[in-house]
Amino acid sequence: MNESYVFLADGFEEIEALTPVDVLRRAGIPVKTVSVMDSVEVTGAHGIKVEADTHFSEVEFGAPTWLILPGGMPGAQNLHDYEPLAALLKKQATSEEGRIAAICASPAVVLGAEGLLKGKKATCYPGFERLLEGAEVVKAPVVIDGKFVLAPGPALAAVWSLAIVKEQLGIDKAAEVASQMLFPPTVLDPLMD
Repeated sequence: MNESYVFLADGFEEIEALTPVDVLRRAGIPVKTVSVMDSVEVTGAHGIKVEADTHFSEVEFGAPTWLILPGGMPGAQNLHDYEPLAALLKKQATSEEGRIAAICASPAVVLGAEGLLKGKKATCYPGFERLLEGAEVVKAPVVIDGKFVLAPGPALAAVWSLAIVKEQLGIDKAAEVASQMLFPPTVLDPLMD
């Protein structure tokens, strides 16, 4: 299994960035945080400073398993404005194996603005739907369509992260991780096909 990456930009939603790192590592999925700012220290939307594992310029991405985009504002806009990330996302969207997960404003501000969700089912933080150009907007806790795993906001960060685990390692592994974290079994209900 290749490395997965969670991208951090100033103004990121902290719970949406750190929850997938925690959940994926519990599941045994290798994941690193990557800053797209001038430094590896990134400040979240609520003033929490996080030191990313690495900077975008230091990573040879090769064939990443997951590219993961937390939301938050202006975090999502900062992700969108970082052109090397946009190029990487476009490459991932057309790759044979790679997947993309985004939550909150990022499905719209980053993926929708790049046209990557055209013809897909998608969700995002309420009020950003206009940026999901060409997508079928779905109101659901988690939307999985092809390469994409999307969720609308911070309260769903754990369910969204478990959906990434489910897509990578199956529902049994997602259930195992959820159980270890003491989630009730119903947390997985939105992930059932």
